[in-house]
Amino acid sequence: MTPQERDFGGAKIVLHCEGALLTYLRDDKPSIPFPGLWDLPSGGREGRETPQDCILRETYEEFQLSLTKDRITWGKFYPNSLHPKTVNWFYAAQISKDDIQTISFGHEGQFWRMMPIQSYITHPKAVPHLHVQSRLLRSQTSDQRRTLI
Repeated sequence: MTPQERDFGGAKIVLHCEGALLTYLRDDKPSIPFPGLWDLPSGGREGRETPQDCILRETYEEFQLSLTKDRITWGKFYPNSLHPKTVNWFYAAQISKDDIQTISFGHEGQFWRMMPIQSYITHPKAVPHLHVQSRLLRSQTSDQRRTLI
């Protein structure tokens, strides 16, 4: 396990289907990071879990989507925007229309929707630092995404 896998703060994932991303509108509470902005499934590390275990747990907690590690096609760590001395992980996985039909939104956030990738990248209310990661993902070919994980 690398230091970045051992010492991380949290993880996010792009769950995509036919050119759209699973997004949700964050709660509009001043006490949370990025209130009222569009975000991707994410969350903080619990215990000694790995980055992949973290994001798969969060995906289940937030959307009731049970994904397995083999569904993750791409991953990269990046500096945590709120705590620069730690890293977060950014992953991608393809989901199907059937997966989307099973979504049951959890208790965090106002609502969810599938948003076209270009709309998310240019949306004025998207979490700002995710524009860069989303563009990076979009620029990779599917073969490159598979080899980065």
